[in-house]
Amino acid sequence: MENLWAPWRMAFIEPKTPPQPGCIFCTQPAAHEDTQYHILHRGQYCFMMLNLYPYNNGHLMVAPYEHVGALDELSAETLADMMAQAQWALRALRKSMSPDGFNMGINMGKVAGAGFAGHIHYHIVPRWDGDTNFMPVLADTKVMPEHLDTVYQKLLQALAEVK
Repeated sequence: MENLWAPWRMAFIEPKTPPQPGCIFCTQPAAHEDTQYHILHRGQYCFMMLNLYPYNNGHLMVAPYEHVGALDELSAETLADMMAQAQWALRALRKSMSPDGFNMGINMGKVAGAGFAGHIHYHIVPRWDGDTNFMPVLADTKVMPEHLDTVYQKLLQALAEVK
């Protein structure tokens, strides 16, 4: 058996600080530590951030500032801002990462897989031909080719270029 050495992954395994109580979609934007929390953009009603535990490089989310748990509870203005940011994110991801496709969606409610069921958020996951391999199936491990901080900087630049 061969070893796959990925020591940079320890940043994801060992928490930097104890988990904070509350909803990350409320507490992290309120902290105004955008680089630390990988917040890519702040709009009028929603913000865009990288997922700390991504399914693939570039996995990001768009969430409203308002703590709302269901899509049908969002105002028309918030929904429009969410979708406009999602379109902008797609352009930036295409420019900076050249994915072959995307998985996009909302997990509404705990039974649907929502980690923060009380705060709706829209996932955008870039996909590439051949991005699935044996590691998640046999080793319950996803190999990420780029560090989250590198992806953050790459997407910040692409967002500025495709605005």
